[in-house]
Amino acid sequence: MKLSGIRVPHRKNTADIIPQKLPLPEMVVIPMSMHIGKPAVPTVKVGERVTVGQFIGSADGFISAPVHSSVSGKVKKLDEITMSGGMKTPAVVIETDGIQEVCESVKPPVVTDFESFVSAVKESGIVGLGGAGFPTFVKLGVKDLSAVETIVINAAECEPYITSDTRTMLDKADYISKGIDLLRKYLGAKRIIIGIENNKKPCIDKMTKLANGKSGVEVKVLPSVYPQGGEKVLVYNTTGRLIPKGGLPLDVGVIVINCTTLSAIAEYIETGMPLIEKCITVDGSAVKEPKNVIAPIGTPIEKLFDFCGGFKAEPKKVLYGGPMMGIAVPSLDAPVLKMTNAVIALDEKEARPPKTTACIGCGACINHCPLRLDPPAISKAYKLDLCEELKKLYADLCMECGCCGYVCPAKRNIVQTNKLAKAKLIKYLREQKAEKEEKK
Repeated sequence: MKLSGIRVPHRKNTADIIPQKLPLPEMVVIPMSMHIGKPAVPTVKVGERVTVGQFIGSADGFISAPVHSSVSGKVKKLDEITMSGGMKTPAVVIETDGIQEVCESVKPPVVTDFESFVSAVKESGIVGLGGAGFPTFVKLGVKDLSAVETIVINAAECEPYITSDTRTMLDKADYISKGIDLLRKYLGAKRIIIGIENNKKPCIDKMTKLANGKSGVEVKVLPSVYPQGGEKVLVYNTTGRLIPKGGLPLDVGVIVINCTTLSAIAEYIETGMPLIEKCITVDGSAVKEPKNVIAPIGTPIEKLFDFCGGFKAEPKKVLYGGPMMGIAVPSLDAPVLKMTNAVIALDEKEARPPKTTACIGCGACINHCPLRLDPPAISKAYKLDLCEELKKLYADLCMECGCCGYVCPAKRNIVQTNKLAKAKLIKYLREQKAEKEEKK
């Protein structure tokens, strides 16, 4: 069996550009929701002085993550901001003082066993840095370690433009190496596979050299076929194991972790500095000087574009992430988040929505879907409000990779419809579950 996908332009313009540190912004806005799950709860007050690495947001529930200050300065406001997905979240607004004094609590954690390792990952505030934002301690905190046979390090970076993971592999290979040692020591995985697309030769060479010195570690060179970095696709193409519908990688003995996430874990264990800054690819047809930029979390993305020479054309669309799965931001005041790996600004030509025409029933969307879903059938069931049919069609499994819309000759808004169908089905399933519990 071969999982489908598409060929997209690479546009890795910044792959060879060493990340540059952004001058400290005058203000940062740090959201309490930069992860999947419940937002953190602010633990600071207006007027309070905070320092770099200080705990400013407490995880609220199991699927949540703590938040730390990326700067030293004064808390100006406890605000509520609208995120790119339309949801509102609490945020801490800090006026920087330019000192960047490090909090006295920043010190390497004591890690002696599996439990203390997972606890340290939780305290670091690290979430999936490939863009997913799932709290990493939850992923690593498996109940039965004997179920973990293989760990796949996701270094595919298959979206056009984005090269922040590339720079992690080239600039922080030592931390990836230390991260692998931590996973072997505390999770006991027998096999570790680093999956990299074949368009990243310098990374392949660097990771191969790293793997050659470690037993049970290997590099798997993968075709440059999007969405190679999708979890189900990556697991199949690196291990040959097929995650069942509705299942997780652990169901087939696998844990998947992004290479930058792993590097961040190792850096925290060594230094005690929580996740407070990100390397971000700044690129797109409207950007004058594309770069990789290191910026404090909470920095307005406008500062990133200014640092890259501004715009050579008026940006008509600005995205968190790449052009395939990226989310449009409402304004340039939008802050750098924990999972921000790129900000892309597109000019009018690239941002203009294509004219849509009627579906011609060609089946291209079905043939190129990595999960073998049926977008036309999902669209029909959604429009007719047939939730049981959406359930049979596994509409909730769509990972919104955009392959279907990319290949559609009629330029239908397939991804948008799939997303609405997913939301409808998830709501329906929750209502069904609630009704069953009421009858008990």
